[in-house]
Amino acid sequence: MDFVCSECGKRVSTCTMQPKCECGGLWDLDFVPPRFSPEDIDRDEWSIFRYRKFMALSGEAWRQVSLGEGMTPVISLNQNVLLKMDYFMPTLSYKDRGAAVLMAHCKELGVKQVVQDSSGNAGNSIAAYAARAGIGCKIFVPEGTSPKKISMIRAHGAECTVVPGNRDHCAEVCREKVEREGVYYANHVYTPFFYEGTKTYIYEVWEQLHRIPRNLVIPVGNGTLFLGAMLALEHLLESGVISQMPQIWAVQSEHCDPLLQGAERGEKDPAQVTSKPTLAEGIAIGVPMRGREILAYTEKYPVQFIHAPEDRILEAREILARKGIYCEHTTAANYAAYLAQQDRGNTLEDCLITMCGAGLKSDH
Repeated sequence: MDFVCSECGKRVSTCTMQPKCECGGLWDLDFVPPRFSPEDIDRDEWSIFRYRKFMALSGEAWRQVSLGEGMTPVISLNQNVLLKMDYFMPTLSYKDRGAAVLMAHCKELGVKQVVQDSSGNAGNSIAAYAARAGIGCKIFVPEGTSPKKISMIRAHGAECTVVPGNRDHCAEVCREKVEREGVYYANHVYTPFFYEGTKTYIYEVWEQLHRIPRNLVIPVGNGTLFLGAMLALEHLLESGVISQMPQIWAVQSEHCDPLLQGAERGEKDPAQVTSKPTLAEGIAIGVPMRGREILAYTEKYPVQFIHAPEDRILEAREILARKGIYCEHTTAANYAAYLAQQDRGNTLEDCLITMCGAGLKSDH
């Protein structure tokens, strides 16, 4: 199993410690899963690793790293909307799916320390799973990150540095450290092993419902859930498990929407935008590093980028809370985007919306 550069096509072993190719391209994973079959699901394993026959795993380190992530319930909000409760996770966000696989890979390699930049949730997940794996961890977060997310990161024993400026500047500071010191960059955007975890989101939905809903609402900042979901949907389609792709509604913040603007212009790369402060901090990514890869899916499948109206995020959060669903602001943005489509007369029947982060982490 190799990494393949997304730009020049160079192949290297997945044992490499280099975060990207020398040409600057990001690594893709040369892995083709076997045909999806329900018989290959390990129903005695109550975590995402029940799908390990379809995941790029090189050993058994996952057994020492897993915290029982995954298998989150799907509940009904109303006759049109289902919610995938992905904040029912060890660190209260869907990022645990990717972190579990990535840190299992790091443990297989014998990595002693990792660094990562994050708006909070991914950093918290990496910190927790690094602690579980016995790996040192340093996390960089931008100013304005929820104090409770920072507290959780530090509680796991990780060093957490708050970087002045926005999310993209935070990433630049962290990457400079990686280049300068040669530490392992356990980044959820750079490392394709992370998507091997997030693709289990779709496997679970199919196993739980015995189908895939016609409409899927998925938040997109760096695209970690989106890319994992698309990998799994393609796998199910190619395996004959589903007959067609669902309609994907890819949510971007009204105040930070490089992918939406790029898609509307028919461009292959994200648009250059000037980001403004947004309650949806988890998707406030002005320069998505896998933007071209994300936009390529809009040419192949029914993927529509939509805005989460900034002035409706708190309203959406309150509506969900009154239904017993206490989510963070970025998660509420998904429902805000859905409500905006409803107001435009675009009824999304049989719609699944991810509840990707818990509310207690973003009360600020």
